[in-house]
Amino acid sequence: MEPFQDVDHSVEGTTAVITIDRPDSHNAFRGRTVDELIASFRRAWGDPAVRAVILTGAGTKAFCPGGDVKQRAETGDYGPTDSGLFEIGRLHRIIRDIPKPVIAAVNGVAVGGGHVLHVLCDLSIAAASARFGQAGPKVGSFDAGFGTAYLARVVGEKRARQMWFLCHLHDAETAERWGLVNTVVPDEDLMATAHRWAEEIGQKSPTALRFLKQSFNADTDHQAGPSSLSMSALDLFGSSEEGQEGARAFSEKRDPDFSRFV
Repeated sequence: MEPFQDVDHSVEGTTAVITIDRPDSHNAFRGRTVDELIASFRRAWGDPAVRAVILTGAGTKAFCPGGDVKQRAETGDYGPTDSGLFEIGRLHRIIRDIPKPVIAAVNGVAVGGGHVLHVLCDLSIAAASARFGQAGPKVGSFDAGFGTAYLARVVGEKRARQMWFLCHLHDAETAERWGLVNTVVPDEDLMATAHRWAEEIGQKSPTALRFLKQSFNADTDHQAGPSSLSMSALDLFGSSEEGQEGARAFSEKRDPDFSRFV
């Protein structure tokens, strides 16, 4: 396998650490990033030494702000991929399907598609400085699959709608109060806490953990169908004038004007 450019993959004891490593873009993902994340999770899945996975972002400013909107504004897509497809839906599925618990160590901002990634993880630990929110309607994007339906299951309908319709950022304390994260720790303790949780998980029965994760997922697996429809719709919407207006406004650092699309 070719060396990763956008992702760092390491194994420490029984824990695989997958780091989105694009600090110059605040760890926003492009097509290549998604390909590498999928490959990294597959590597962790197939490694018998790995019992748990930590997903985090490089640096301290951002876990992940979602798709690289600047790239989308420039090229109309998220850049080249191995298959020619932007497989974000496949990444969502592998986070859910890998038979090993996945812990999100949320450092900095988790927004948009990056917020969806942490929500899909089995457990989320937030640094005190972390911030959480959605941005899709501001930049001509949306996630009408797991990013909405599963989020509503986690925090409730009213709060999920609030996050998507208002696009406000919420601090770590609010995220914990809403049940969006499991715990909040000082910034300097984030990775140590994530590793400690992963090590504890590594001492448990792997077969029991696999069945437990699959049992939890069974309750919401029906959301995969709408999620696939959502991704197809997003492909079409992203290339529309309305979708492009959001991306261009973000790239040009101005407020978008959606008034002509009413």
